[in-house]
Amino acid sequence: PRATKMASGRRPEHRAPPEVFYSEEEARKYTSNSRMIQIQQELTERAVEMLALPEDTPCYILDLGCGSGLSGEFLTDQDHVWVGMDISSHMLDVALEREVEGDLLLSDMGQGMCFRPGTFDGVISISAIQWLCNADKKTHNPPKRLYKFFSTLYACMARGARAVLQLYPENSNQLELITTQAMRAGFSGGVVVDFPNSTRAKKFFLVLFAGGTMTKLPKALGTGAEDRAHQAHFTDIRERGKGKNRKPVKKSRDWIMEKKERRRRQGKEVRPDSKYTGRKRSAKF
Repeated sequence: PRATKMASGRRPEHRAPPEVFYSEEEARKYTSNSRMIQIQQELTERAVEMLALPEDTPCYILDLGCGSGLSGEFLTDQDHVWVGMDISSHMLDVALEREVEGDLLLSDMGQGMCFRPGTFDGVISISAIQWLCNADKKTHNPPKRLYKFFSTLYACMARGARAVLQLYPENSNQLELITTQAMRAGFSGGVVVDFPNSTRAKKFFLVLFAGGTMTKLPKALGTGAEDRAHQAHFTDIRERGKGKNRKPVKKSRDWIMEKKERRRRQGKEVRPDSKYTGRKRSAKF
């Protein structure tokens, strides 16, 4: 997974094909960058949230453009089983060295998926899909590669499952090309834009539904008063320094409050908070 554009301002996909751009040096540099790791974790958490997976149920997840397994670590922390797919052998080598728990596959997404029908309960991707819009070889036709990707992806997903693909579209035409090929392949869904009024915080997520009953798109963050508070909350976490990756203890009040807030953002019914929320019950009667 590739969380950000390069600091030079020139998009990575314009510099070289992904299997060339992510050399051994670049793969190691990316995986050791604390800022990249933090961004990757936040984007992955948001993508998994929008998958709306069953609570407390391990699921089988496909991570497209898995890179060195940074997103996979979050999936493992959530007790999910996952398969990672990437075109960069150097990124996958780093993932193997880090002993990630997912199964890893060296493959070009533009050539399609090789999994059995109905295999995955959900699919995530962090900043990988836009690479399919480039013709890195004379034989590459971006619309055909995108259609091949989406049609085979649809086939390997369980009916009713979701795919949440975070991407950095170069322009509106590229976004339209991607979404058009996804819909041609049978998906329903659309684009969710978090923090649409912020230049730096704006994030695009293509949320796709593989059959099943028609479902409403998740609510975008940063579009109302509650979401602005949520944005400030994450900013605060980033500025705390050493404690930024600390997670609340399972079953604690903070853990329960986070879980309830996550379910609210997924559009699920949640009981109102009260002073009794998360309070331990006395063993005496």
